[in-house]
Amino acid sequence: MWFLEGRLASGTPGHFTTRLPLFCENHASGDISAGKTSPAYRTPNLSKDSNFWSNPKMPRITISIIAPNHALDQELLTLDLPPGLSVGDLKGFVNAETSIPQASQQFFLNNQTIQGDDKTLEEVGIQDGDMIAMLMRQEQTNQNSMGTQRRAQPQQQQQRRGLGSNVQEIETTRLSILGSPAAMAQVREQRPALAEAINDSNRFRDVWLEMNREDENRERERLEQMRLLNEDPFNIEAQRKIEEMIRQESVQENLQFAYEHNPEVFGRVTMLYVPVEVNKHPVKAFVDSGAQTTIMSPSCAETCGIMRLIDRRYSGVAKGVGTAQILGRVHSADIKIGNSTMSCSFTVMEGKDVDLLLGLDMLKRFQGIIDLRQNKLIFGDGNEVDFLGEADLPKFLEDAQQSEPTISGPNGTEIGAQSGTVKPAGTSAAASSSAARGPFQGQGQTLGAGSSSKAPVSNTPSASTQSPAPAASAHPKEAIEQLQGLGFSRQEAIAALDACGGNVEYAAGLLFQG
Repeated sequence: MWFLEGRLASGTPGHFTTRLPLFCENHASGDISAGKTSPAYRTPNLSKDSNFWSNPKMPRITISIIAPNHALDQELLTLDLPPGLSVGDLKGFVNAETSIPQASQQFFLNNQTIQGDDKTLEEVGIQDGDMIAMLMRQEQTNQNSMGTQRRAQPQQQQQRRGLGSNVQEIETTRLSILGSPAAMAQVREQRPALAEAINDSNRFRDVWLEMNREDENRERERLEQMRLLNEDPFNIEAQRKIEEMIRQESVQENLQFAYEHNPEVFGRVTMLYVPVEVNKHPVKAFVDSGAQTTIMSPSCAETCGIMRLIDRRYSGVAKGVGTAQILGRVHSADIKIGNSTMSCSFTVMEGKDVDLLLGLDMLKRFQGIIDLRQNKLIFGDGNEVDFLGEADLPKFLEDAQQSEPTISGPNGTEIGAQSGTVKPAGTSAAASSSAARGPFQGQGQTLGAGSSSKAPVSNTPSASTQSPAPAASAHPKEAIEQLQGLGFSRQEAIAALDACGGNVEYAAGLLFQG
């Protein structure tokens, strides 16, 4: 079937441009435009007694298009069709509107396959106002290429797949990377596992082939999901799996896009600390404009010699994301910031890793300005103090970074689940091992996270495997399940209960605080 497009004669009612179906007949015909042709083509009879005009309300149907791996401008297609149209002619209409080949179209009406291109729409049961489904069938051999067009894979991954398991080509690639500082820097950033094995040809080949197998498994799983969809497009379970697969691909593409175009978002942000003196004792103070009051830890108050000034009438429990015990308040103590000495009040609170937190009360009182362009804290009297560099930050921040849980990122990297910092592959193993044993560290760290340097993995394997057992039996099963119901793992729940003496409410507060 073809389409004839032109302007109707002035004698035709309406005087508008139209697009009429041109039907193909399977027999030879006579002269057409001074020549013979076969097969013959005909257009609908546009005379006034023609059924084309006498039945102005042509059957209208709506087609729901299911076309995996095929870009569509619309998923619903509404057509006004002339009477007596066949299923094959309907496929021609859909092909003209969507560019989907007729051989790939499969129609469904009421979950039943429509068979026979020679049958008319009336014969197969399609009536005015019906909605039918059209599935774009795919050949198994074309799925790989179509999937490749859908996903923008990195050039390095495409080259790795092309090389496959050819040992000689893998070795050539290894030598070329060694000979190019730029390529080596790129591999070190994007493929840390390959960079670590670059000097060992056998290990490099093993890592290369392992990455190849992972890609092949992912591709095989994707093709299996597509096969299930093609076999039964209305299977609910298959649709769910395909939906999840498409969602995961979208997430991965979004992550890859951010990794390539906005890599700075994966870097660690340096927190704002300034050097101060409280009662002539040096302290690194954390500037937090989101905190309502200035907070000091009990250990810092003890070190600065102001523990004796705590007014315990102001004690209580602070509730927010978590809970913390307030010991009291120091109403006035001298604090030196830069060249100025100010009088400030402190709320002494447990459960904070920072020694001193400068809150909004202090910043507003002395008109403090956080100037990120100059990287300074500026006060109203002109006093300025530079924020501390990353090398001068408190040590516990580095420990928290090492113990942070990770998720798999693009090109074999690992990304911190809390900070979003990109880490080399495998660096979280030591932290995960120590997380099963250490105590709860508080804000910015996971439960059970400790320094990775304190994890004797090779010397005491039995101790590391047996350490969670007594913790699992020390608390009621209901308490652990209650914390797991909040979205935390079993190990985190047990560690929190250990830190809070079995109190479920306090344990939940510590988990949310971390």
